[in-house]
Amino acid sequence: MAHRITWLETGHSFQADGEEAVLSAARRSDVPFAYDCRSGGCGTCRVRIVEGSVRYDDELPMGLSEEEAAAGQALLCQARACSDLVVSADPPDLGAPPQRLLALVQSVEPLCGDVTRLCLELPVEPDFRFRPGQYMNVHLPDGGHRSFSMASCPDGANVDFHIRRIPGGRFTDGDLTQLQAGDALEVELPLGSFCLHPQDYRPIVMLATGTGLAPLKSMLDSLKGDEDCPPIHLYWGARTEADLYLDAEIRSWGAGLYEFHYVPVLSRAGADWQGRRGHVQQAVIEDLADQLGDCAFYLCGSPAMIADAKTTLVEHGADAAFFYSDSFLFQREIVDLVTTG
Repeated sequence: MAHRITWLETGHSFQADGEEAVLSAARRSDVPFAYDCRSGGCGTCRVRIVEGSVRYDDELPMGLSEEEAAAGQALLCQARACSDLVVSADPPDLGAPPQRLLALVQSVEPLCGDVTRLCLELPVEPDFRFRPGQYMNVHLPDGGHRSFSMASCPDGANVDFHIRRIPGGRFTDGDLTQLQAGDALEVELPLGSFCLHPQDYRPIVMLATGTGLAPLKSMLDSLKGDEDCPPIHLYWGARTEADLYLDAEIRSWGAGLYEFHYVPVLSRAGADWQGRRGHVQQAVIEDLADQLGDCAFYLCGSPAMIADAKTTLVEHGADAAFFYSDSFLFQREIVDLVTTG
């Protein structure tokens, strides 16, 4: 049975069969809801259900907590309409359309044992821009691609990436290790809708695990010297001290940011580690328990961390309406592993 879906803010209206994802029906009708992963992990296609109800094939998708679902939020990429729907979501600011082009390798250098910095030079067109937080696809000769978040802000033609090696990965454990300065890569960018939301006018709390730091670094670089920069807390989780590949550099960022606080957190710290131990979300609660309701949260890293952080922080007073997350980095790395051959 078909149901009528209406987007409150834009007036778009379309039909969705009760057996298909609402996002699939929207795309078929050229209705431009924001989305990225289409697997329920990132939360980009989140909307508020104003009228009607939805269901999911199995359990709730990873990017949606029970509390968020109970508050009327839904992820369109997985939700099936049970009735006519009225949904509410801000129209996406998609920025520049993605371009497919050849980039030149500027440098490839190790950051730590399993993380490499790749610097590319883009043939920048006058209207080409990306937003801090977005990512690119590297296209491979076999027709596949691998995706990596920009780790630098859009300033000139050079762009940095932090790439974690996946054992056996076609690109990260193969092609990347052979790249040299001057080599060409076919890339597509900018992609994704993870970005800063300056209209929130709230203190910012950033939570990252591993190379989830990359898009957050891009955002932070873009805020340096900004007179309207809000207070920022960055919590970066890693396994051991050796995995904190930008620790010394991050400690210097306070000179360009307003009220910048950096807290590294290790889950497998050695006996000599004098800093925080455990998980980033618990460290945030310990430090900011009485401030969570006033903050905006940017999360990037493993889907498990993001899902647990959302649930735990909301339980302690954070407002779910001010959560922005990107779990693609980890998911795209899994794709890199399982599609090798």
